[in-house]
Amino acid sequence: MCYKKAAFCCLFAFSFSFLFAQTHTSVPLESQIYYILEQAEIKGLCAPLPGVRPYTQSVIIRAINEILDTDSRILNGTEREILGQYLVRFSSPKTGLDLQRGGYYNETTFSKYEIPISLNVSAALDVEGSGGFYDFFNDNYFGTEIWLGFFLNGDIGPNVSYKFGGEGGLMRAPRRFLGTYNTYYEGYVDDGEYQNQIIDVYSEPLTHFPYSYRKRWDASVHYFSSLSSFDHWPEQTAGAYNLLSELTASYIDDKLTFRLGRMRREWGSTSFGSGLHLNQMARPFLGIEAAFNPFSWFGLSTMTGILEFDPVHGEKASGMTNQKAYSISMLQFNYKNYLFLDLGEAVVWSKRFELGYISPITNTIFYQNNIGDFDNMTAMVNIKAQYPGIGNIWVSLFWDEAFWVSDWYELDSTMLAGQAGLSISIPFLSFSSIKLSYTMVNPYNYTHNRNYNPWYGGSLPMETAYTNNGVSLGYYLPPNSDELLFRFSTMPMKNITASLQYQMIRHGADFGSSAVDGSSLLSELDPNGRHSKPNLKRYFLQDGAYQWLHIIKLGGEWTLEKAPLAFFWEIGAVISYFTNTAEPANSGNAYPYEIIDTAEYPRSTAYIARIGIRVFPR
Repeated sequence: MCYKKAAFCCLFAFSFSFLFAQTHTSVPLESQIYYILEQAEIKGLCAPLPGVRPYTQSVIIRAINEILDTDSRILNGTEREILGQYLVRFSSPKTGLDLQRGGYYNETTFSKYEIPISLNVSAALDVEGSGGFYDFFNDNYFGTEIWLGFFLNGDIGPNVSYKFGGEGGLMRAPRRFLGTYNTYYEGYVDDGEYQNQIIDVYSEPLTHFPYSYRKRWDASVHYFSSLSSFDHWPEQTAGAYNLLSELTASYIDDKLTFRLGRMRREWGSTSFGSGLHLNQMARPFLGIEAAFNPFSWFGLSTMTGILEFDPVHGEKASGMTNQKAYSISMLQFNYKNYLFLDLGEAVVWSKRFELGYISPITNTIFYQNNIGDFDNMTAMVNIKAQYPGIGNIWVSLFWDEAFWVSDWYELDSTMLAGQAGLSISIPFLSFSSIKLSYTMVNPYNYTHNRNYNPWYGGSLPMETAYTNNGVSLGYYLPPNSDELLFRFSTMPMKNITASLQYQMIRHGADFGSSAVDGSSLLSELDPNGRHSKPNLKRYFLQDGAYQWLHIIKLGGEWTLEKAPLAFFWEIGAVISYFTNTAEPANSGNAYPYEIIDTAEYPRSTAYIARIGIRVFPR
């Protein structure tokens, strides 16, 4: 009998008979449900949710049911319809073909204990077109993203779920070559393992708003002229793939979770999308993680994963020095729905069997002193205060490296990122809020010197910057930047979302004759004279050229109720200009600055538009 049931399961697998929706696999961070749950928390409609995202489907279903059970005077009719819609989406469907979800579902059991097992094969399609129109339409650029995904997922018993899948895509994201940049600084003399590199610098993708483009492909892209080549960016239309997978086990009513998976993540109790330590804009990587939330007021989370290289200099050449792993641990405390505290640390380290970094009960910052100073240590703290029904305020600090001396804030070696913000709930509109935040990322933050490591023969400088596949693991701003952000978000109807956003971003130039040291993720800080050399001091806006960006955009999404389609769009303008000082950059003094307009650092005005469609939106 057991053999017949096993054969039955295999038959389902090979004949694409799909079984009921998985319970413990994660919901992608792109889902609007994360914004909805954050608004519900602000309103006091549910107990505080963990600061480690993505959530499993079972966690989201439990939270939605808790919200729906709340006082009807707090939750209006439209909000109940929105929540009911997501409850249906994440709950187990009826067996058979479901065109709304893009799959066919069924289930069976195996072994003498009649353990339920499910198998589901589903599909998803994203198609996007974008355009950038610069300087009164004198320069026009066009981009595209077309991604088709297939996913095999399901449950094995009541506690274990799995998902295996991948996407294939065509994309084009044109950029502009800006110039070159010294990873140390011009005139730096190489000193053994500390070797200056001159790198090419490109603009942000010209068909997207600055610092908003999500690199979706893995490894390299392939041009049709040479499919065997490995290129690092789709300047022209190219093909690529994206692998996504996970195996998740959940116990004790989702209080204890284990997961092996490759996905996007965000950690921290700050507003969704604002994390300085592990942000959803980071590229996915394969990691094994555990989360334990034994009490309503306490949680412990830990993860170790393998980071991936950025094939800027060719597949093998760049992969050779990018042999790095990543470990992160975080403690979470909260007092009811009023006060939240996150304490965490993370380390980027060269691959080796290093139990001290993998262990969540060992402090990695102190442990590094026991094994030698080879790795990139970081720490973070988030504090959030909330008054249910009104809103919340938060302060976040990311500490990469700092020397506590009298003029510590003027030193490049003060590698810190900080953020303060608030979110205000708008009670008379369904799931609507205003978010205001200010973020500062100091020079060289998220960077690290390339070092010789004894594990690799001691002759090859190894990369340990706080990056994965060339993208920051933390906030999306590059080093030596700040940002003022205002965002209004609303869900006026059951199937419609809309937002209005303004950003002012200022960033030290990482190209040209007035480039400011420490303004790139590839920057490396001179290890000598960090407290005394004039060129190793920072004076934001007053020590070289800085780009100022004023960005305003309006966006929205409309999901059809009777068809598996979602339409999304975004339109807006970007005003860009530079300021500079009369004195040379990086001179170790603060000087007055003024707006300039030169061939090297020009003014520009851009109009950006994106429109797309999702089939079987997840």
